Amino acid sequence: MVIVAGCGIHNDHHKDSEHNGIHRFFLEEGAKVKYIEKHYGEGEGEGKRILNPVTEVYLKNGSSLEMESVQIKGVDSTERVTKGVLEENANFVVTEKIMTHGNQFAKTIFNVELKGENASTKVTSRSVATENSKQEFKSNVIGNNKCFGHVECDAIIKDNAKVIAVPEIIANNVDANLIHEAAIGKIAGEQLVKLMTLGLTEKEAEEEIINGFLK
Repeated sequence: MVIVAGCGIHNDHHKDSEHNGIHRFFLEEGAKVKYIEKHYGEGEGEGKRILNPVTEVYLKNGSSLEMESVQIKGVDSTERVTKGVLEENANFVVTEKIMTHGNQFAKTIFNVELKGENASTKVTSRSVATENSKQEFKSNVIGNNKCFGHVECDAIIKDNAKVIAVPEIIANNVDANLIHEAAIGKIAGEQLVKLMTLGLTEKEAEEEIINGFLK
């Protein structure tokens, strides 16, 4: 089964507009689901566009859920919370893409408990922070059995933006195999030069690199 959820805010008002959504998934044995979530904001008003989604996933034996979340435009403030509890042989894959600009703020929190034997998860975050925006990435993967968990956070930072990455892993079993990676940096100069030698302006080269990074 494939489920697509799209949440958007159009705000031309001077007051804030806020949307808080909760999605819960309960997968029985052997079930397989792909969940695609896209958030978008627009409008000329001074009021903020605020989105605070919560996703909870409970996976039984042998079930799997693949989650893709995208937010690349127009949201002034967001706090995204994702929680997963996995029984034996369950698999939870998360791919996140975020881009912020102006004074926007984005915070994502992942809490995954690998409860059953051979449960596994992979969390991948790709983000770009520009201008005066700020991002926070926090993950907590707990291995309570023989299991596998991999958390990866990569961010590109520009201008006066700030990015905070806090990947946390907790192994409560000798056979828990948990890995976390985090990398934050600017666009490499040699990448810009290479694209500019092909005829692109510096701005066009930056856009191509960012678009490729967020694919």
